[in-house]
Formats: sequence, C-alpha cells, structure tokens
Amino acid sequence: MPLLARLAAEARRAGGGLPRQFWWLWTSTLVNRLGGFVVTFLAMYLTHERGYSAAYAGLVASLFGLGSAVAAIGAGVLTDRLGRRPTLLAAQLSTALFTALLGYTDGPVAIAAVAFLVGLASNASRPAVSAMIADLVPAADRVRAYALNYWAINIGFGASAAVAGLIAVHGYLALFLLDALTTLLCAVVVFVKVPETQPEAAPAAVAEQEPRVGLGTVFRDGPFMAVVAVNLLLALVVQQGSTTLPVDMGAHGLSAARFGLVISLNGVLIVLLQLPLTRLMEHRDRTALLVAGALLTGWGFGLTALAGSSAALYALTVAVWTVGEIVTAPTMMALVAEHSPARARGRYQGVYSLSWSLASFVGPLGGGLLLQYAGSWALWGGCAAAGTLAALAFVAIGRRQPRPPVVDGAPVAAPVEAAA
Repeated sequence: MPLLARLAAEARRAGGGLPRQFWWLWTSTLVNRLGGFVVTFLAMYLTHERGYSAAYAGLVASLFGLGSAVAAIGAGVLTDRLGRRPTLLAAQLSTALFTALLGYTDGPVAIAAVAFLVGLASNASRPAVSAMIADLVPAADRVRAYALNYWAINIGFGASAAVAGLIAVHGYLALFLLDALTTLLCAVVVFVKVPETQPEAAPAAVAEQEPRVGLGTVFRDGPFMAVVAVNLLLALVVQQGSTTLPVDMGAHGLSAARFGLVISLNGVLIVLLQLPLTRLMEHRDRTALLVAGALLTGWGFGLTALAGSSAALYALTVAVWTVGEIVTAPTMMALVAEHSPARARGRYQGVYSLSWSLASFVGPLGGGLLLQYAGSWALWGGCAAAGTLAALAFVAIGRRQPRPPVVDGAPVAAPVEAAA
C-alpha cells in the first residue's frame, strides 16, 4: 500500500467516531499552523536579517514567552468565565494584528514590546482549544482527539517550516503577513463553524454545595503540579529547536533555507509516525514511555554539539528528539486529562500551558546566553542533562501514582477532588 494511502487509512482509524465540531476545530488548528512562520524564524530574522546578537534574539524570544505565560493564566480563567469561543476568537484576532505589526516594527525596544504582545495574544488560544476538545469529545476518546490535534499542529509546522525558509530568501516581511492572514482565516473558521462548548452552569442550589475551584486549587494539586514541573524541564529543552538551534546553524554557515528544511523534518516525522506509534504505545507502561521520551528528547538535542557544519547531522539530531516528542506528547496529554475536572478545565489547561510559556520565556534567554558566552557544548550538554533529570523525575512520579485503568486503549480519567 502506498505511503499516502496507509497514512490516510491510519487517520480514518484514529479519527472514527469523533464529533463533527471537533473536526472543524481541528481544521482551524491546521490552517493556523500552516502559516506559523514567525516563531520558527524569529531568532534567525533578528540575528541575520537585522544584525542583532544571539543574546538579544534570546531576550526577544523570552519576552514572547513572558507574554505567553501571562496569557496562560489569564486566558485559562477567561475560558471558564466568559466561554471558550469568545476567548479563542479574541486571541486569534489579536494575534493576527500584532503579528502583522511586528513585521513593520523597527528598533530594539519596539521589537521586544511587540514580540511580548504577540506571545500574549497567540498563547491565549491554548486553554480554550484544549478545553473545547475536552467538552466535545467523550472521556474514552480524548487521548486520541488530543493526539489528532497535535498531529494537525505538526502537519502545519512541517509544511510552513519548509516553505518559510524559501520565502525568507526573498524577504521576511512576507512571513509576518502570511502568518497574520492564516491566523485570521483560523478565526473565520471558528466563528462560522465552531459553537460554544462550555457546559451549562449548575443550578444555584447545586453550585453552592460544590467546592469552589480557583487558581489556588490548581496550584495546590500536588500530583498535577509535579507533572507540570517535569513538563517545564522538558519544554526548556524543546524550546532550543526554534531559538538557539537556528542561531547555532547560522553560526556554522548554514542558511535560513537549510535550517527550514532541517527543522521541517520534525513536523514531517510527526505527521508520518505520530498515529501509528500512538497505537503501538497503547497498553504500554506509562512510566517507561515517559522515561524513554525524556531521554530521547534530551540526548537528541545533546547530539547537536557534534553536528558542526553538517546539515545531515543536524537532521539526524532532529530525528532523534522528534521520536522523543512523539512518545512523550500523547502520554503527557493523558496525564493532564486525568487531573482536569470539568468545572475547571480552562484553569487546569492554562496552568499546564504555563509550563510551556515559562519555558519559552526562560529557555531562549538561557540558551542564547549559554550559546554566546559558554559555547555550543555547554548548551547542548545542558539539554542532555535536563532530559536525564526529567527521566528520573518520571520514575519518581510513576512510583507515587498508579497507572489508571484502561478501557479500549484509552486511560479512564479518575475523579479529581477540589481542594477546600
């Protein structure tokens, strides 16, 4: 059977039985990611097109991450209070506006300020999308639905990274404008086809008897926060793929087009392997999968120290940490789903998203400083050490937390009691 036919058959098997509204949300995610050029090429744009240092590129990426961190908490609360759809639409329209503005912005202070606003707006959609999937999809199918959404993200990422490198040769402004346009199209799809999914509020008499669930409840949820902390550690490593990796490749004489082709391998491999590998991972020991994923991610980035000026070796390292990402992503999604009560999905998803946002704030700045002042060996060796530490942490979490029962290949979410 040809590759595309096998991939289509695997997609049909994985997507069977999911509601139509989920597929419109999936489509909007795909459209958005097909134009996700700016974050991937921002560091290379600042250093090679605008002439700023690696440290400044790391600072701008960190401010982008700071905006994402603020949005993770604020948008999580808004998702529960105002609704999923209004929060998502506001986030997408703001992202389109600020992304286009960034393409025309000049001066180090102005660029940094607008990058913060882009991070703030773009990450505000994450809690809303995650909560909508949980609202739309039955519990037994949620892991599969999150894996499919992750698959759409990487279909778009792989295509956009490969194409963007070629577009950048003729000028970076087109990248900013195309990114803004696709985000606007994403908002149109949501506005026309995706309804509000937030569950109806409980009657006042029932609501008074239920414990209140606020942000404090989420942060006091020890098992959940342990998962968030380890995800933060791994996310710090993964952030180097879109920040210090292109700078390192540029320093070794490789062009933006070459980086685009190398990093697109990440998306291509996820597109080809995510669904079949997710099926193979069903019924496997969760702790073993997380340990393997952490080691592949950390040491995959660690091998970058040996790449030198060889695009082929850079591609090999991307392949290694991509397999780690494929193993880790759906397994982590299952963990988060277990800890997210329906009445506070936005808040829980927002705090989980916060780990990625903090990583996008701390990771680029720390990575840029390490690369500039300590060299590539220190940076990539630190990634290997972080992956090893995350693997050890997953072992500790696995010993404390028994694996949930599995029904038809999907973990059954255990009820989560709100803290008083």
